[in-house]
Amino acid sequence: MKQLLIVLGSCLMLLAQQAHAARIKDIAQVAGVRSNQLVGYGLVTGLPGTGESTPFTDQSFNAMLSQFGIQLPPGTKPKTKNVAAVIVTAEMPAFTKQGQQIDVTVSSIGSAKSLRGGTLLQTFLKGLDGEVYAVAQGNLLVSGFSAEGADGSKIVGNNPTAGTISNGAMVEQEIPSPFGRGDFITFNLSESDFTTAQRMADAVNDFLGPQMANAIDATSVRVRAPRDVSQRVAFLSAIENLEFEPADGSAKIIVNSRTGTIVVGQHVRLKPAAVTHGGMTVAIKENLNVSQPGPFGDGQTVVTPDSDIQVTEADGKMFKFEPGLTLDDLVRAVNEVGAAPSDLMAILQALKNAGAIEGQLIII
Repeated sequence: MKQLLIVLGSCLMLLAQQAHAARIKDIAQVAGVRSNQLVGYGLVTGLPGTGESTPFTDQSFNAMLSQFGIQLPPGTKPKTKNVAAVIVTAEMPAFTKQGQQIDVTVSSIGSAKSLRGGTLLQTFLKGLDGEVYAVAQGNLLVSGFSAEGADGSKIVGNNPTAGTISNGAMVEQEIPSPFGRGDFITFNLSESDFTTAQRMADAVNDFLGPQMANAIDATSVRVRAPRDVSQRVAFLSAIENLEFEPADGSAKIIVNSRTGTIVVGQHVRLKPAAVTHGGMTVAIKENLNVSQPGPFGDGQTVVTPDSDIQVTEADGKMFKFEPGLTLDDLVRAVNEVGAAPSDLMAILQALKNAGAIEGQLIII
């Protein structure tokens, strides 16, 4: 573990010295060009007795039969153990056209035991505006399984009440995109940063000319673009492949208290501080003594506890941090005193409480 800390510090310091260029398409997205979520309610049939019989399932089943001109007598309760009510979800990528197919996920919303072997009936998938954009139907692929014995024993693997249908939905209408509107294209950074936004705008201006791009805020960069859609595609293709150097992240120390993993950012600095590292071991041993009265005495035999407490304190070591010390200095000092990851977490917490760390300490 000590060697691991040394390697971690050395690697981060080496990366800090190297300039890292990134393409615009890797750290930013075009505003308005995104996928859209679709959802629908439907029925899965053909289940081998693993379905359900609930009020909403029976109601949906009767409504489905009525579409084919079949009316059940009043008061008739259908046995629908081979039917299950489900929610169907899908994600419709940007620029998906009518007639294309998308994947869907089917999940039981009732008491069905398994959807394995079922077939999804025609289900309308709606968007946020309530309009139908796709229709789903097909045989489910369920990776989970379940088995139950006569004595009540049961085994379940993965999740048998959820499945997928590859290319299970047919797109019926396109979702309007603002890509071809207006005189500008706006790029939104995946991670907001004022410096990165300004550097990105400067890179675009160096490529296209002055005043072609400007940073609106820490997230968005607006670029003047041609109105013709065909020209706009070629224009965007050139812009998104431009490379520039994003800004370095803020100084952070992230500590995972469960696994003992500690990640220290390259810009973390330490203020003057002195730390003493030592250990104390307390061992408590319980001994039981028997007290027995003499012969022909009237007393009773009793058990008396006898506690043996031993305290062992290791020699403490002190090390001093000078102003402006970096990650490499911190790792070297901690390894010199032989601190374990748990000790390092305590040292970092103490330094943060003392105001000796220039950066954020995040414990998860």
